[in-house]
Amino acid sequence: MKLVVTEKNDAATKIATLLGVKKPKADKVYSTPVYRFEVDGEEWVTIGLRGHILEPDFTPTLIYKKRGGWRGVTAEGEAIPAQLPASLARPPFKKKKPFIEDGVELKAWKMDALPYLIYAPIEKLPKEKEIIRSLKNLAKKADSIVIATDFDREGELIGSDALSCIQEVNPTAPVSRARYSAFTKEEITHAFSNLVELDTNLASAGASRQDIDLIWGAVLTRYLTLVKFAGYGNVRSSGRVQTPTLALIVARERERLAFIPEDYWVIKGAFDAGATAGPTAGDELAFTAPHSTARFKDEAAAKAAMAAVSGAASATVAAVEKRTRKQQPPVPFNTTSLMAAASAEGLSPARTMRIAESLYMDGYISYPRVDNTVYPSSLDLAEVVKTISGNPAYAPYCQQLLSAGELHATRGKKETTDHPPIYPTAKATPDDLAPADYKLYNLIARRFLATLSDAAVVEGTKVTLEVGGEHFAAKGDVLVTPGYRAIYPYGMKKDEQLPAMSEGQQIAFNGAECTKKHTEPPARYSQGKLIQEMEKLGLGTKSTRHSIIERLYTVKYIQNDPIEPSQLGMAVCDALDKFAPHITHPQMTAELEEEMDNIAEGRNTKDAVVTNSRNLLSEQLANLLPHSEEVKDALADAVAADAYVGKCPKCGKDLQIRVSQKTRGMFIGCAGWPDCDVTYPLPKGKVESLPDPCPTCGMPQVKVTAFRSKPRTLCIDPNCETNKEPDVVVGECPKCAEAGKKAKLIAQKNPRTLKRFIRCENYDECGVGYPLPQYGAITATDEVCEHCGAPMVIVTTTRGPWKLCPNFSCPGKEIEAEKKAAAKEAKAAAKKAPAKKTAAKKPAAKKTTAKKAAAAKTEEPAE
Repeated sequence: MKLVVTEKNDAATKIATLLGVKKPKADKVYSTPVYRFEVDGEEWVTIGLRGHILEPDFTPTLIYKKRGGWRGVTAEGEAIPAQLPASLARPPFKKKKPFIEDGVELKAWKMDALPYLIYAPIEKLPKEKEIIRSLKNLAKKADSIVIATDFDREGELIGSDALSCIQEVNPTAPVSRARYSAFTKEEITHAFSNLVELDTNLASAGASRQDIDLIWGAVLTRYLTLVKFAGYGNVRSSGRVQTPTLALIVARERERLAFIPEDYWVIKGAFDAGATAGPTAGDELAFTAPHSTARFKDEAAAKAAMAAVSGAASATVAAVEKRTRKQQPPVPFNTTSLMAAASAEGLSPARTMRIAESLYMDGYISYPRVDNTVYPSSLDLAEVVKTISGNPAYAPYCQQLLSAGELHATRGKKETTDHPPIYPTAKATPDDLAPADYKLYNLIARRFLATLSDAAVVEGTKVTLEVGGEHFAAKGDVLVTPGYRAIYPYGMKKDEQLPAMSEGQQIAFNGAECTKKHTEPPARYSQGKLIQEMEKLGLGTKSTRHSIIERLYTVKYIQNDPIEPSQLGMAVCDALDKFAPHITHPQMTAELEEEMDNIAEGRNTKDAVVTNSRNLLSEQLANLLPHSEEVKDALADAVAADAYVGKCPKCGKDLQIRVSQKTRGMFIGCAGWPDCDVTYPLPKGKVESLPDPCPTCGMPQVKVTAFRSKPRTLCIDPNCETNKEPDVVVGECPKCAEAGKKAKLIAQKNPRTLKRFIRCENYDECGVGYPLPQYGAITATDEVCEHCGAPMVIVTTTRGPWKLCPNFSCPGKEIEAEKKAAAKEAKAAAKKAPAKKTAAKKPAAKKTTAKKAAAAKTEEPAE
């Protein structure tokens, strides 16, 4: 038996389907799905992992206190080597009751123990025990092993970890590696016909990254959390790549804060072209008076220019300049350029990568984690064009490319041999994919076609008009030859065509307007621009940059897009930069990245690189420890600033957004607690304070953004008239009716908790009540649920109205769930059945994409 190990279950299914002579047989080993099939009479089995099945963690380490110093030893009693201050450098002593074992609650750690954590030994521990159990069971019976995980640093590590588990039970089975870039039959067949060896150096480079990120993240996060463990969003996260990325955002914000705007004046004149070409007679054209690049920095000069043109009725065309320029087609997509382009179209980098991974697994695009921007010579460009020409939106352009002769693609600056740039591998239409999925596929497909196209030709025209000795100018661009722009419209400006004019021509002047303006500070980073800057500085990798940005949002160091740092994010960055600047600067991180590249190329070892990173972190921590109180004060001020909502009406102290230690829910409380017990509830969702008070009652306001809802402005006082909702009678109580009584069911809102519900007016006696969604207008229907008798209501939100039974225990919900499950099973059975016609496959494809679209929607608020 040949055992094929893939990174995910979807990949195991795909490979089994593409390689097998017949349809693979789905099976299970314990609880893990596997797929059995035959190749040339030999039994093959594919098993999909769940990403990393092993994860690094500190070897259980005991921290002891004796004579005022902290000592660290391993579970075996061996002293932890550490470069520590002389005051802590004492020999290890006998085991006594340990203060902490690694993995215990974070706040149990003491600051003096952190230097030992830097040098604590690391081991690989099981993360997916059930999968490992199933993998070993299959490995015992395997004659040979094929590692078929994704071919990159992380995939090589995942495969290497799986192999280490396999070799525990079958150390003699021959092992080979399948490398592929797309889930197409040609690509998979070629990969398994040309097996290679596992790249242990590449796997070691991935393992070194895991260890280094664990050490830096654990130590710095524990330090910042111990320094200030209280307030809104307790844990203070930090990391080797995360912190210098945050420093980029903070540095840009500091530039904006330090920026001093300067006044300038712009004069625009209105002219009547009266032309036979271009705008019709009577249309007005706005021309700007060019003075110091279209700006008057001196108000007196602007007034003088206005005086010079005052009263004039006509203008003379002083000059007409035309210039033709070419716009070269774009280079192929790699991961960074894809995320940047998708970000400009409204898809965050994190969501872009989730969708790209889904498209890759479904066989629509090639592997999405690449640095390469040059198509390999082995890629049949014409065949790809033919493949996607089935989409009617691309068909005419594809035919045009194919009929023009041999195809030639643009080349980017980065050329690697692991994977080709990102390109479409199958035809897709809007009917095949969820809207967001097709949006990204469409971008990738059009970019591929654009890389095979000619340059676009743009004609630029500049017209200068003279009025009273002053000159006005206007520029216009027109796309003369579309070239690649015919298929790739992204980022294209609209044509700005000026009317045909000739030098010396007289046209009507309809007056001018002088406007005072201010210079603008440097723009904040968009997520796409930040990804590009991280790549430029060597921060992170193509596979991790989007998750680093997502992490910064999660820990509330940054907000909005374009990205703005929070007060806490700025305080963390400033404190680390002041006392341990190397942590915030990209140079050291980039150097460690280079060392990890050296491991992949066999020029360095994992142990040497990890030890070097430990030493670097030890130096930085030694600088931070003596200044813990200063860091604490800075973080405390920032926490208060970020959480500030307004002034307490009772004692005058600050009202702050807080997190309940019991429920983890958010509420607004007074900073004077426990002396002042003023609190206000908060609805679910993202909450931001607003500077303007409530116009009705004068209390502070907050902006609340709930899941898939537009932001709403709310007064924090639930008793404010703006928060009150009228009670709505939605029907009669069924329980009271059975008892021969008449009682109304009323939809209402609890002002203390902000929760909405339906209750019987005799609730204390009958106990009938139903919960309601937190948002949306409630409307009665005079209908009752056929299954339970509860009143049917209509809830109207920004997504539209829908009718629902509010009874969570309604039997109808189980019936509906059973129907959906049956329909799901029927579709799955239809998908597994041999397809006689191509059209029969479409419902299954839609089902898969709809499922993934629903999964993407549930994740959308995290972006």
